[in-house]
Amino acid sequence: MLYVTFLDKVYRTSFAQVITGGFGVSVSEKAINGLVGGQLIASLLAVSAVTVSVCSNMLMVQDKINGMSTDMLVTPVKKYIPPVSYYIATLCVTFFVLLMAICGGLIYIASVGWYLSVTDVLLVIFDTFLLVMFGTAFSSVINLFLSSQGQVSAVGSIISSGYGFLCGAYMQTSLFPQWMRNAISFFPGIYGTSLLREHLMRGSLAQMAEEGLSEDAIRLLKDDIDCNIYFFDSRVEAWQSYLIIGGAALLLLGIYVLLNVIRNRRNKNA
Repeated sequence: MLYVTFLDKVYRTSFAQVITGGFGVSVSEKAINGLVGGQLIASLLAVSAVTVSVCSNMLMVQDKINGMSTDMLVTPVKKYIPPVSYYIATLCVTFFVLLMAICGGLIYIASVGWYLSVTDVLLVIFDTFLLVMFGTAFSSVINLFLSSQGQVSAVGSIISSGYGFLCGAYMQTSLFPQWMRNAISFFPGIYGTSLLREHLMRGSLAQMAEEGLSEDAIRLLKDDIDCNIYFFDSRVEAWQSYLIIGGAALLLLGIYVLLNVIRNRRNKNA
């Protein structure tokens, strides 16, 4: 509701000015609305994949605070079961919440301007799942080091406010200085945002092409809204973005497993 209430009109006016004033082409209001809807929903899904997983995974920290983790150490449960359970539970809960967000987003796009294909919808779900895997692994590593309510509140606030800028959800990276764009290009989340925008907005862009928008204009527009993402001056292809997101998720998951193995050995020696 916040995205639609505060950003819908801003994006609609901005796109209309760029397309009509900048490119000198008149396109239908429905196509612009579909483009705006895709922009909003992609931003929402991109940032929620991490922030929701961080909040869901706070249970791991709460169990440390109230002593539940210590109680589990004296049970016959194998030592790898609790960390695996935290990860799987966070992954399932976060993905379920994001699926509801996708359903709500698709209903909103259908009400303003639907140009999505079945393939686009399936790709959006797959993109979201990859981002949830990344967000769950990221939150698992972060929360492993937290042990107090104050730390939970501080880290949660920092991630909730800062991640949206790092992944390009709150502001497209084309608005940032070049040095900042180069720095953000090392952060995996921006590639997930780009994939979501590409799949949620390409139907509207194709409609605009049919209504007279040139290929060069569409390319410039995609650059501006981060459908096209660049690592320094090299454009990153979709398959490369998938490799980056998937690789980052596996790397963080490996770090999470390694940290738990080290901690279990220390507890055993103690």
